[in-house]
Amino acid sequence: MTLPQSPTAAAKNLRATEIHDEMDGDTLHEECGVFGILGHEDAATLTALGLHALQHRGQEAAGIVTFDGRQFYTEKRMGLVGDHYTDPATLAKLPGFIGIGHTRYSTTGEVALRNVQPLFAELEVGGIAIAHNGNLTNGLTLRRQLIADGAICQSTSDTEVVLHLIARSKHAGSGERFVDAIRQVEGGYSMLAVTRTKLMAARDPYGIRPLVMGELDGKPIFASETCALDIIGAKFVRDVENGEVVICEIQPDGSISIESRKAEAPMPERLCLFEYVYFARPDSVVGGRNVYVARKNMGINLAKEAPVEADVVVPVPDGGTPAAIGFAQASGIPFELGIIRNHYVGRTFIEPTQSIRAFGVKLKHSANRAMIEGKRVVLIDDSIVRGTTSLKIVQMIREAGALEVHIRVASPMIYHPDFYGIDTPDAEKLLANQHADLASMCAFIGADSLEFLSIDGLYRAVGGEPRNPKAPQFTDHYFTGDYPTRLLDREGTSNVRKLSVMASNG
Repeated sequence: MTLPQSPTAAAKNLRATEIHDEMDGDTLHEECGVFGILGHEDAATLTALGLHALQHRGQEAAGIVTFDGRQFYTEKRMGLVGDHYTDPATLAKLPGFIGIGHTRYSTTGEVALRNVQPLFAELEVGGIAIAHNGNLTNGLTLRRQLIADGAICQSTSDTEVVLHLIARSKHAGSGERFVDAIRQVEGGYSMLAVTRTKLMAARDPYGIRPLVMGELDGKPIFASETCALDIIGAKFVRDVENGEVVICEIQPDGSISIESRKAEAPMPERLCLFEYVYFARPDSVVGGRNVYVARKNMGINLAKEAPVEADVVVPVPDGGTPAAIGFAQASGIPFELGIIRNHYVGRTFIEPTQSIRAFGVKLKHSANRAMIEGKRVVLIDDSIVRGTTSLKIVQMIREAGALEVHIRVASPMIYHPDFYGIDTPDAEKLLANQHADLASMCAFIGADSLEFLSIDGLYRAVGGEPRNPKAPQFTDHYFTGDYPTRLLDREGTSNVRKLSVMASNG
């Protein structure tokens, strides 16, 4: 006899189904966002607000750790920041003047409460909590070495490896141990850590993942994007440099010291291009460049490279909107909101049966027939991964009466998977690798024409210059196959992500 599931168990299974569908779907996902503040009496509230601004970087879970001079406090919840951390009762459980927070989309480790960050450990040098944005490309290699030496791992997150490295470091203080641990890891990451007196920030040697430093009421703040500073009225100070570790510490007299540690042989910075294409919020400034302006420039360059005769330019919301504005301005074709996005569609409000899944893209997008019927439409999207969503949108636009549907993509074709924190499908599942040429891709999607922005067009939109193939200015391996670091965990194994862990009910 099969026992009926409890509502809680059913919800967990439903969420697991959705996560599987999304991870195997047609959308790229960022891994997470981080926020930290030192020496402010409203640390928890400010951290919650910062995470709210970074919600776009991860919607699976969020966590906050604070310290009040006596002990650490933590709240970790599955779901959105606004579902939990707007409750005054929740924030009341997080007293203190030091706060660190994390909003998560998993790229390593399964969806479980034990993997929700910040991760905390009590070490010889005292308590320490860590929040991490990105992926370590030698994380599993280090994990195997640590376990062989007797370490016990409680999570499947590569962030836990850093805690073990700090614990085993031979250096004396927590700051020195943190630097020692950071120098042993590889990949793309921005990382924050807090102790009883310190807030420490680190960015990977190439600066693949972004991290900014701010200031509020004289107190230091670190965040993944400037939009997290804007929401609390903090001042932007500077970007944390690639390969830099910044250690902020409260002194006995209450002042805060700030110390910077930089690599002896610094690498050239190579920020992830997808921060500009897709991940960062349009109002953020990443690497000194306004994201909205960069995306608009992508559309302008796309109109120059792939012109088309049409009656209306329509963005695929929300990511394609800035590029569509640029395309419309450069081409002279009117811009219209021909697709309306439903921002309030539920994620777990209905059982995902096959009949419901058949509604497909219409749950999130609706065609604005008055702007489409009888017209030649140019659809502008920021990227295409598998092409399945594009196929459904083209079908929806045709059903709304479009005479022609032309797709223009404001980034190049994606050929290669990412290992630095972007959740991408395997290479063989990417649209560009499933078809012999552009005509075949276009036929699969059902469009009248299909064109992508060139790699040089993207580089010009972001940095003002074409790509230098001898020394690329950005991280662009998903387009070019040029990975900036070695991929140690991928060498000599076909399934590096498989970890032996106990199933979690939390």
